[in-house]
Parts: sequence; structure tokens; C-alpha cells
Amino acid sequence: MEENPSFRRKTALKTIPHESLLPIKGFRASPGISAKELVACYESIGFQASHLAQASRIVRRMMDDGAEIFLSFTSNMVSSGLREIFAQLCRKRKVGCIITSTGSVEEDVMKCFGPFRLGSFDVDDQEAKANGINRIGNIFVKDSQYVQFEEFHLEFMEKMHSEYGAKMKMSQYVMELGRRLSDRNSFLYWCSKNSIPVFLPGPLDGAIGDHFYFFNKKHWKNPFVIDAAGDVNDFYDLMLGAKKAGGIILGGGIAKHHLIGAAILRNGLDYAVYLSTGTEYDGSLSGARPKEAVSWNKLKDPKASAFVEADATLTFPLIACCMME
Repeated sequence: MEENPSFRRKTALKTIPHESLLPIKGFRASPGISAKELVACYESIGFQASHLAQASRIVRRMMDDGAEIFLSFTSNMVSSGLREIFAQLCRKRKVGCIITSTGSVEEDVMKCFGPFRLGSFDVDDQEAKANGINRIGNIFVKDSQYVQFEEFHLEFMEKMHSEYGAKMKMSQYVMELGRRLSDRNSFLYWCSKNSIPVFLPGPLDGAIGDHFYFFNKKHWKNPFVIDAAGDVNDFYDLMLGAKKAGGIILGGGIAKHHLIGAAILRNGLDYAVYLSTGTEYDGSLSGARPKEAVSWNKLKDPKASAFVEADATLTFPLIACCMME
């Protein structure tokens, strides 16, 4: 029987220093290990664990370098228990700015009145509908919670319209909304408390957009107008004013695009960490990797970035714990 030649082939190149690369190995599990130590141990595991360790190092570099940290996330992150983690970071002033969508604002406020509930991805959705339940993955939200939010928000709109006139920037509007909350698990509460701006590049999406429609039908002679251009001015000034800028981006969508698009004006972010399950092969912004951002001048150096292809509810709590230590 002839010997298999597959692994006896002649080495054509020696451009990869194989012996100097990090050995793949696990670690000794210890009940006293800190989150920071745990994530550091991930580096030698391989696959996305190694990417998570790299992301944690990049975030630490942002913090050590005194970079302004811009945190971007989609609204489903607030649907989940990440909402309370965002609140802790804002309480400790670990981020300087948040870019998200209107759903994040709606659901943060809704949770001030009562919790969402853990359901199932496999529930019969016709049955859920008949029970007055809306499903966000395996998270359940009652119709009555949206009704309660609508009542609260329309009353708030009346106050803002009366106090500020017919025109407001959405960041100002959200700041005032946070001041009227008392739930210390709310990220809006802490953003208002610590003057952390929240920008909504799609300010009239979701239920909030519905409420503006209802409100302006009632106040058609003096409609409530959101000054989106004013928000862009403030956000870009903040981006350009930062000596160093770092982005932590959970998911994709309009929030991600608004953040990295603004970074073009400063020749790119200095640091970037993406946590996403999006695929890059459909050309979507949500799935685009940091290296693609370099081509747009949205990121200065791909070596100062990390992409973790995994659910942010698994990965971000570990990074947040490292930020808090």
C-alpha cells in the first residue's frame, strides 16, 4: 500500500510563522474567575471566542486612550435584558453617546411600567395574537403595554408641545422624556441624569411615529415638528469634536449606518467593535465587516477593530462586565 502523500507535500512558502502563533487551548475553570479574566482566556479557544477576546481588548484600548465611545444598537436589544446593562453603563458614564432607533425608546419606557416576559420562538402566533401578545423572538409583550405607553406618551407630547412650541430636536425630546422616568433600570433615565445624548436617526418610526400622526391630526393648525437636521448638526459636532472616537456597534440597521457614516467627516473611527449575526454576502450594511468600512473612510485602521459573529445577548454582557471592572 502506497503512503498517502497529502501531508508529505513539499512546503512552497514560509510566509506564515506557524510556530510563533498562539497555541489553541482551553483554560482551567475557576469559580472565582472575573469576567475580565474569563474573556481574556477566550483568546486561545478559537472560533468566535477568540474574536470576543479581541473585541474586549479593543474596547479596553478605547477606554485607556480616552476615546469618546459611541454605542449603537438596534431596538430588539432593549427588548431583551441588555436594556438593564445599557443602563448600568450609562450610570457609570462608560459611554458618551447612544445611537439607536425609536423602538429602543418606546420599550425602555414600557418596561418602566412592567416587565416583558420570556415566551418561546415556537409559540403558535395565531394563539399569541388571540391572547393579545406580540412576539419579539422569544420575548412576549402584551397589547395593553402598548396602550399604556400610548397614553403616557400622548400626555408627554402635549406637555412638550406646550412648553417648547411646535418644533424640537429628537435628542432634546428624548432627554426630556428620560427626566420624567424614575426606573433606575432605564437607560433613558441615566442618559438624562448624566447628560448622555441619545440620537434617533429614524425619529418617527414605530409607535412614536403613530403617536405623532394622531397628535398632529388633532393639532393640525399647529403641528408638532421634529427637527431632524438640528439633530444631525449636534451629532456631527460631537463626532468631529472628539479627539479619539470609538464605536461599539450591536447589530446593524440605521443606527449603525448613522454612526459610521458620520465618522467619514473625521476620516473614520479610531476604534470599532461590531457584534452581529448579519451576513456580508448580500452587500447589506448590517452584515458589513469593519474592513469594508475602511474603504468608505468610516474606519481608520482595520487592526483597531474586531467583528464578533454572534448574538449580542451572549457577547455584550461579557464585554460590558469588562468595561465595568
